Amino acid sequence: MTLSATHPLTDGTTSQSPLIQAYRGGTPSRRPVWFMRQAGRSLPEYRSLREGTAMLDACLDPAMAAEITLQPVRRHDVDAAIFFSDIVIPLKLAGVDVDIVPGVGPVLGSPIRSAADVASLPELTDAALEPIREAVSRTVSELGTTPLIGFAGAPFTLAAYMVEGRPSRDHLGPRTMMHADPAAWRALTEWAADASGKFLRAQLEAGASAGQLFDSWAGSLGLRDYIEHVAPASSRALDHVRGLGAPLVHFGTGTSELLVAMRDVGVDVVGVDYRLPLDEANRRLGGTVALQGNIDPALLSAPWEVLEAHVREVLDAGSAAPGHVVNLGHGVPPEADPDVLTRVVSLIHSVPPAP
Repeated sequence: MTLSATHPLTDGTTSQSPLIQAYRGGTPSRRPVWFMRQAGRSLPEYRSLREGTAMLDACLDPAMAAEITLQPVRRHDVDAAIFFSDIVIPLKLAGVDVDIVPGVGPVLGSPIRSAADVASLPELTDAALEPIREAVSRTVSELGTTPLIGFAGAPFTLAAYMVEGRPSRDHLGPRTMMHADPAAWRALTEWAADASGKFLRAQLEAGASAGQLFDSWAGSLGLRDYIEHVAPASSRALDHVRGLGAPLVHFGTGTSELLVAMRDVGVDVVGVDYRLPLDEANRRLGGTVALQGNIDPALLSAPWEVLEAHVREVLDAGSAAPGHVVNLGHGVPPEADPDVLTRVVSLIHSVPPAP
């Protein structure tokens, strides 16, 4: 199970890029930086292109998805593109009734709350993923030596949406289900793991040079519940791509107490949100993996001298890790000024890499 000989990671196109070097614990030619949600609402060119097109339709239009993915690379000179899609796309492609409702988020026609509901879920087929492969291929052909990062939602976050039927503040539904009906919960998270794993594999095989598993809601869990009821499914999702040789990243929000367990599902890089300094994250992880993060998105709207000081603190703290890719400690806010992001990228690139 390996990538093709013409894959950009295999043929050398992206293997020496700053991002991949840092992910693999090497010394990059410059400090690599990209931003979660860099492709999207903060860019006027994105809003213009998306006008009149529903979110999931945009994700499944290969030409549009490719163009949106490329926009922030052109504008900001970031060191990676992140594939423009949504974590519920695998559900949509499998035939689950789901939509992104503006101002709300993912909403399912019928929540999944019993073993019978899980048993009735359709399987995501390889053929259904063709729009994803085409979008990735189009993107990679334009990126050259800049790597594309593929991504997928982690099984807990997908399952949380499926049980609640919509976004939730406390995720009581899934947290109850894992204890009240552990067999149904296990079956649901295994279904979600396979859907996400196939989605991520399609992106990597089509040309993405790294993959990120994104667990938006894992921070609602205690460590014991995470290890017992969530980590096995996250590991199963990654099993779909583990042998390909592409660096794998695991990121969650509010997961400072889960970092070791998140590493232990088997990844090369751990993303850290804005709540925990990177040097402390590295201490907790024993200096075993590269780190990604963790500029506080709230400071993007602060005076430049405040933001610059904060960015330099993040760079200093990240230097303690075996590798460091600069990112935000969460996604780009919709109201962020794109010119500030470009200025942050220039600042990061102006600081020599840590030896």
